[in-house]
Amino acid sequence: MSAPLISGIQQVGIGVQNAPEAWQWYRRILGFDVPVFDEKAEAPLMTPYTGGAVHARHAILAINLAGGGGLEIWSFTSRTSQPANFKTEPGDLGINAIRFKSPDVKKAHEWLKSQSKEAVGPLVALPEGEGFWGTDPYGNTFQITGDASWFQKTGKPVGGVAGVVVGVTDVDKSLVFYKNLLQPLEVVYDKTGVFEDLPTSIPGQRFRRVLLRKSFTPEGAFSKLLGDVQIELIQALDRTPKKIFENRFWGDCGYIHLCFDTLDMDTLKTKLQAQGYPFTIDSEKSFGMESAAGRFAYLEDPDGTLIELVETHKLPILKKIGWFLDIQKRKHQRPLPDWMLKMMRLNRVKD
Repeated sequence: MSAPLISGIQQVGIGVQNAPEAWQWYRRILGFDVPVFDEKAEAPLMTPYTGGAVHARHAILAINLAGGGGLEIWSFTSRTSQPANFKTEPGDLGINAIRFKSPDVKKAHEWLKSQSKEAVGPLVALPEGEGFWGTDPYGNTFQITGDASWFQKTGKPVGGVAGVVVGVTDVDKSLVFYKNLLQPLEVVYDKTGVFEDLPTSIPGQRFRRVLLRKSFTPEGAFSKLLGDVQIELIQALDRTPKKIFENRFWGDCGYIHLCFDTLDMDTLKTKLQAQGYPFTIDSEKSFGMESAAGRFAYLEDPDGTLIELVETHKLPILKKIGWFLDIQKRKHQRPLPDWMLKMMRLNRVKD
């Protein structure tokens, strides 16, 4: 078996109009209270997705140490981040929702209902178990589900990012892309019909839904923290879906990209390019983000949803004393010791 090239979801990008304000909500309500970086800078490499002009932004990458991927909370500072001019429906093209994992879905439901001023849907029977849908203050839909992969117990009702729901035009075509990207990948279910659990304002429409899972394997420095990967592909069968970021920039309001922790960027680039999925952006060498650094690249799924790939080179463990881990000096892909990652809790921001 060939060596794995991706260990898990590093983060999902969320475009908002005020990054510090949004981060306060995500850390207070959902537990993303450990910052990896908090930086204001220009984004010169992203001009293919920002109208050909260099724009400045404020980006905050925060994680939940219960386990799962993080959030890159992002706002333009050189312009006002623009929302979509229509209400997103399930199956629209792009990232429809984040799936956050919970050790106890019922407790998470009670917590969200008691703490959030935004809409929280009822507990429902999802195709793979119980869960519920919610909305953040910025109009983004999310889902809370159970999961078997955890890094540590935090006593909090919600963990990190387990996956995303992605709207596609052709499930079969998208399956080929995500399987090539995330091998090995299993199909948990493949169902077609009318689904009562979906948060749609268009009753009675049919969808095809396919849940893909990449189970945790101990490959990669952060694999034990990131855990399983869940990707649900959803195809609207009774209407023509809209593209969520049509006529808008990367970084505008909404879920802007899905980012994977990458273990060997050169090999992955060669593989994907040979399969017809070229990188559209590649930093090619280490690129600094405040106290973190790495190589990053972008490509698109068959419907243009942006996929970011990050090969981490440097990670802050304890910023207060200037303790950083140089990943490039490691000669193996085994997970970092638990105690080292748990030290990052000393960087926690409390409200």
